[in-house]
Amino acid sequence: MKLFLLAGEASGDRLGAALMEGLTQLRPDVTFDGVAGPEMHAQGMTSLFPMDELSVMGIAEVLPKYPELRRRLRQTADACIAAKPDALVTIDSPDFSLRLAKLVKEQSNIRTIHYVAPSVWAWRPGRAEKMARQIDHVLALLPFEPPYMENAGMTCDFVGHPVVADPLATAAEQHRFRKENGIGDAPLVLVLPGSRRNEVGRLGSVFGEAMRKIVAARPEARIVVPAARPVVSAVQDACRNWPGDPIILDPRDEVETGAKKRAAFAAADVALAASGTVSLELAANATPMVVAYDMNWLSWQIMSRMAQIDTVTLVNLVSGTKVVPEFLGPACTPDAIGAALLHLLNDRDAREAQVAAMATTMGKLGKGGEPPGLRAARSVFSAISSAV
Repeated sequence: MKLFLLAGEASGDRLGAALMEGLTQLRPDVTFDGVAGPEMHAQGMTSLFPMDELSVMGIAEVLPKYPELRRRLRQTADACIAAKPDALVTIDSPDFSLRLAKLVKEQSNIRTIHYVAPSVWAWRPGRAEKMARQIDHVLALLPFEPPYMENAGMTCDFVGHPVVADPLATAAEQHRFRKENGIGDAPLVLVLPGSRRNEVGRLGSVFGEAMRKIVAARPEARIVVPAARPVVSAVQDACRNWPGDPIILDPRDEVETGAKKRAAFAAADVALAASGTVSLELAANATPMVVAYDMNWLSWQIMSRMAQIDTVTLVNLVSGTKVVPEFLGPACTPDAIGAALLHLLNDRDAREAQVAAMATTMGKLGKGGEPPGLRAARSVFSAISSAV
């Protein structure tokens, strides 16, 4: 059996590597072609070209590279069609992925599978119908997504979220992290201002002022800021005027990538996070949190009117609760965020309510079952066999 896989960014590379591991476990004779990053390379993939060439976001960033992206799109489609795989599996990166699937569908009868359902439950529900024109089967990360895909005309399986398979720090590693950083038994506040430069630029000062409220009320508290690799310098700049002498975790300094971050997530008493999938990483560690996010005025006006949901935090969505406080758009203010964090620090019942919702969330996302990569592999093979 032969599969053509496409990953366009680091998160897709991670999903693709777990999928490849599952596919090989079920069918040792399976072979792979496509575009991949380092984690998929480690599973035996030779990439058609460097995946990083596709990791471009934002109109201003895409426009200068548009001719080269078009060339890579055509090259990838031609390579897929020439390889005659049993299926094309595109992983996230919907702009490039769905354009690739469209070209392949126009010139072949290759089965098309997309890994990561678009969040049509949140906004732009019409995307599912457009996607169905070129995608046959979808692998969904969230348990409530399959009906949206099926109603649009695709088959879809919930395969579990990769966060449930992430390694967690041990109690000994948490203790060592606190000791090595001089934290001891002090309250540890984890601050996560985003993984993109524009997020850090917009949220950094707001989060810093919120920390000022925390330090004023709880001067013994320590602040830890795990910086995402692409924005280390931006985080360092943003934190220069923060109170409490924050500890910035630079992933470039780690011998074992991610070890300090895992320990910080597990050791934290509470966290302040930009809206996004990081909330699930915190939930996996049972770390109570406050979520905040802001954007420019025009984007907020558009997004708030298009939204199909009244909460953006995945813990709230999956658990069917609203235990995680959110401060979005105009509500993203230091006073409101600081007050919510202090309440969480001082109220054990509020923390325990979040931890209970997090346990429910992890269970619904597949914790305790087969690894998501293996479930995804079963779904891929099932989709291929059903088409024969």
